[in-house]
Parts: sequence; structure tokens; C-alpha cells
Amino acid sequence: MTERASKKGIWSWMLFDWAGQPFHTLVITFMFAPYFASELFATEADGQAVWGYLVAVAGILVALSAPILGGIADRTGPRKPWVLGFGALFVAGSWGLWWASPDLPNLFWIYISFVAAFVGAEYMIIFTNSILPDLVPRKEVGKLSGYGWAIGYVGGVLVLFMMLLFMVTPPGSSETVLGNAPLFGLDPEKGEGFRASGPISAVWFIVFAIPFFLFTPDKRKTKTNKEAVREEVGGLRQSWQTIKSFPQLGLFFLSSMLYRDALVVLYSFGAIYAAGALGWGQMDLLIFGIVAAIAGALGAWLGGWVDGKKGPMPVVIFSICALILVTISVLMITKDSVFMVEVGPDSSLPTIAFIICGAVIGAAGGSMQASSRTLVVQFVDGKLPMTEAFGIYAMAGKATAFIGPALVALVTDISDSQRIGLTPVIPILIVGLILLWAAKKRAGASA
Repeated sequence: MTERASKKGIWSWMLFDWAGQPFHTLVITFMFAPYFASELFATEADGQAVWGYLVAVAGILVALSAPILGGIADRTGPRKPWVLGFGALFVAGSWGLWWASPDLPNLFWIYISFVAAFVGAEYMIIFTNSILPDLVPRKEVGKLSGYGWAIGYVGGVLVLFMMLLFMVTPPGSSETVLGNAPLFGLDPEKGEGFRASGPISAVWFIVFAIPFFLFTPDKRKTKTNKEAVREEVGGLRQSWQTIKSFPQLGLFFLSSMLYRDALVVLYSFGAIYAAGALGWGQMDLLIFGIVAAIAGALGAWLGGWVDGKKGPMPVVIFSICALILVTISVLMITKDSVFMVEVGPDSSLPTIAFIICGAVIGAAGGSMQASSRTLVVQFVDGKLPMTEAFGIYAMAGKATAFIGPALVALVTDISDSQRIGLTPVIPILIVGLILLWAAKKRAGASA
């Protein structure tokens, strides 16, 4: 039975979600992504396509190396040095996004910066997730996971509020909603409020990740890196044999590949779609982001509570079903109609309907991600080393992470329509749900 870590250690681990979430909220979803697609390219469809290819490339890089590095970390012992190294990569990449000005002649280094930040963020999650089952008894893992994810969303909401009040101006204005000039002399004409989302994510992480490194317990070093690399070659082969021996593991990892891939698409392209298809401005996107992030925090907290009572499987299944329905709903919202009912040009119904859909995506996505961490622990406990398991889980999430964004990019390119470009999300979610149900049945039969 796992001994409980100190309260300071547990809270410091949860605070790491708070430290890392602004990158996902500001850069990947609500600020930099729509700015990137709408301001740096001739059309929003072109920007959406390039963004999709960048997310796909970053996903492939993580997928190719996550299980190996996770296994090496398991054999050497400590995870914090890995978090520190990839944290440095994340900070450097995030800071590099500042130079994405509209008049930049070549975006190559912006592409490199984004991929570096994305890869760093994903690897930090792998290693901090693997610490989770060492902090509390197994029956409390789901609750802790959900509460940590909720705290992360709260951090994202707070940063979005700060951007809205102090750094971003309404269209055609040189002042923020408070009537002041943007902080740090940011120039709205050059998109500096949105470009600042990268450096702000980096600084936020540096400040709030400190307690994790100081107080969260870690494993002691047991082997040198050379010994760990030698052992990992055979160890990874043994892990794959273990997965073959327990078919529910393979089904679960395949399922998580797909439903998390679909969620990456919704998070990566939701704001881009709203900006292009619905004509939303910068302030609309920020308000949308705040609503979705608040819903995500509530969803993760509620999902963690249900997870603690009923287990993670019902939470994840319900969340996937909600995402299928809400994706269909999003595709039935345009500037001129809501659910195939035409509305006037001045109607606010499309905006209201899309904000509601965004809230559902935030709530379902938050609870699904938090409880998926618990599912990893539940499925692999006693079968695989935990960091390696989370490495395989990350690989599962990234091995096909290029498929969703790449499909969206490809379909958008072919159809020249942002709306049609998002349709691949629905079958990906459905197949993921079917495989998860099969894993559940197989696990029940094995038990």
C-alpha cells in the first residue's frame, strides 16, 4: 500500500498542473493559435492547415521517444531531473513565440519554437503523472488527479482574465477594457498582446513549478544512465510482451490514442474555427476561453469526485459521449444558422450556442483527461513500471496524435472549408469509445 506523502508534497504536485496549464490555455487553444492562423497567413484555412501539421510533427516526436525515456527514468529512479530538462526546453520554446510578428518574412523559427514548447510540455506531463500513484493510496488517486487538473484549469482562467484586463485591447482600440494602455507597452497593431502568451506561459511556469521541485517527493537514484539505457532495451521488449499477455492493456492504449487525439483537435482548432467560421474577434475569443476554462475546472473537479466514488471508467465513457454530441453540434453552427435554423445577421444565437458548446468541451475534456490518468494507474498497476506505463500512454496519445490534426489539415486543404475540416473528429471519438468499452469488458472477464 502506498504511503501518503505530506500535504505540502501533494499540494506542490497539484500546483504543477497550475504552472503548466496556461501554455495549453493561452498558446494551444485561445490566444496564440487563432492569432497564428488569422494574422500570419493569407487565409484562416491556410493557417489552420499549417497549425495542424505543426501539432502533428510535435506529436510524432513525442510518440517515437516517450516509452524509451519513460523506461530509462523508471530504471534510474528520480523523475525531477527529467522534468527540469524538458521544462527548460518548454521555457525556451514558449519564449520564442514572441517573435511571431505579422511582418516576419520567414516563420521557420516560430515553427521550431512551437514544436519545442509542445514537446517539452508533453514530456513534463509524462514524468509528473508517473509520480501521482506514489503520493496517495490507490483509492484516492482518482480524486487527486481530478483536483489537480481542476487547479490547473483555474490557473488558466486566471491568466486569461489577466490578459483580458491588462494586455489585450478590443478591436480598433488602443486601450484595454479597463481603459488603460496595455502593460509593458504592448502594441495591439503588431499583435503583441497575443504574442506575449508564449513568454507569459514561460514565466508563469518558472514561478509556480518551484514548489514541485522543492517539496514533492521523488524516487532515489538506483542506477546510472548507462546502466538504465542498457536495461531499457530488454525492458521495453518485456513491456510489450506484458501488453500482449493482458489484451485489456492494448485495447485501453489504443482507445486512449483515439479519444485523446480527438480532444487535441478540439482544443487546437476550436478557437481557430470560431475566429474563421464565425468571424469572432480577439475579445470574443478571450471571453470564450474564460468560459471554457471555468467549465473545464468544474468538470475536472466533478469528474474527480465521481472518480473517487464510482471509478474512472464511467467518467471517461460519459465524457467521450458528450464530446461526440457537442462536436456534431459545433458543426451545425454557422454565422447564419443554428442547428439548421436560419437566423438574422444581427442574431446573437450562433455566439451563445458556440459558447455553450465550448463550455461542454471544456468540462468533458477536463474530466476525461483527469480520469484517464487514473485509468492508466488502474490498468497497469502491478503489470508495468509506472513511468514507463505513462510513457507508453503518452506514446499512445501521440502515436496517432498526428492523425487527427493531419486529417483536419488535409480535409481543410481539400475542401477549403474550416467547417468540413473538423468532421474527422467524430469517427475518431466513436472508434475510441468502442475500443474503451471492449477494454472494460476484457478487464472484467480477466478479473
